[in-house]
Amino acid sequence: MSRIGNNPVAIPEGVTVDVKDNVVTVKGKLGELTQHYDTVEIKVEDGNVLVTRSSDSKDQKAKHGLYRSLMHNMIEGVSKGWTKELELVGVGYRASNQGQKLDLALGFSHNIVLNIAPEVKVETVSEKGKNPLVKLTSFDKQLVGQVAAKIRGFRKPEPYKGKGIKFVGEEIRRKAGKSA
Repeated sequence: MSRIGNNPVAIPEGVTVDVKDNVVTVKGKLGELTQHYDTVEIKVEDGNVLVTRSSDSKDQKAKHGLYRSLMHNMIEGVSKGWTKELELVGVGYRASNQGQKLDLALGFSHNIVLNIAPEVKVETVSEKGKNPLVKLTSFDKQLVGQVAAKIRGFRKPEPYKGKGIKFVGEEIRRKAGKSA
């Protein structure tokens, strides 16, 4: 029995969920998201979204919890939004943005300029004595995670000094290095 798939997803005020032809559309104050689904049934009943499966086949069991989690992420996204924060750890590592262009100085011979999707709001914070932060905010959890992973991929944190781009709160496994 799927523990996650059986839980109903509550629909908060100001959010509408439409199910039509194997496509779920969720509209809220922050935006609109659509998701195609198959092999499971999605119903909206008295303020909750219910995901059910018709049999215990391996495919349906796998997708039962998946689509319930996707529904939860979509509803949460259009009502509250999702945020990822990245921290640049290293001497001379800087980040700045002009609109949707993110400019990263990561110790390479050139700066990396990344055009961010219009659905994602980008903000950079640089305080004296602290590492620069890049804040990504959007109503689409998958898109925020994908953009954050792409930025982190430019300079992953290394295990000896911990230099690189890491998520705020992420623990880096450190190595001892050479001992004299």
